[in-house]
Amino acid sequence: MTGHMPTALDTDPRKLDEHEQEFVADVREHGWFNTGVLAEDDLPGFSYTTGFWLSARLPEAIIFSTKNDVAHDLFWDMYRQGKAGMTYPVSVRTDLVFANLPAYLFPVAKKHYHEHLGWSRWFYGGDDFPCLQIVWPDPKGVFPWEQGFDERFRQDQTDLTDDGWLNSLAKWP
Repeated sequence: MTGHMPTALDTDPRKLDEHEQEFVADVREHGWFNTGVLAEDDLPGFSYTTGFWLSARLPEAIIFSTKNDVAHDLFWDMYRQGKAGMTYPVSVRTDLVFANLPAYLFPVAKKHYHEHLGWSRWFYGGDDFPCLQIVWPDPKGVFPWEQGFDERFRQDQTDLTDDGWLNSLAKWP
C-alpha cells in the first residue's frame, strides 16, 4: 500500500459496535469483505465488496441477482487477480470475470453509493473510492441493452451508471 488512506481500520475499536468490529477484523484479516443484501419488494438482491480499493488498488465491485456464495467466490477470484496486478477492462465485453460467460464492468455513479454501498461508504468515510458494477448476460449471452435480451431477466440487474449502460459503452473506446 502506498500512502495512507484513512479508513475504519484507523478507528479505535472501542468506538465501534460489535458488527463494525467484526467487519473491520475481516477486512484486516482477509483484505476485503463481502456484503450481501437480500432482494426486497421488486428490487433485486446484490452483493458488494469493501476493501478491494485499499488492499488491492482494485475498484470495489457490485453484482446483482447472484447467490451471495457465488458472488463471494467471484469476488475472491477478482481480489486475488487484482493483488497479482491484474486490472479489469471498463465498459467493454470481457471474459476475465466469469469462467463460462462474458461480462461488462461499468463505473457505479456516486449518486447510487448511498443506496447500494453503505458499508463501503462507512469504511472509507464517504464516497471517495471507485466501484464497478458487474453486468451479466441472459442465458443466451445477450446483455440488457442488446436486442433480443430475455425480458424475464429485465428486473434482475439495476443500472447503476450515470446515464445508462448503453451510453456508458459509447463513452469508452
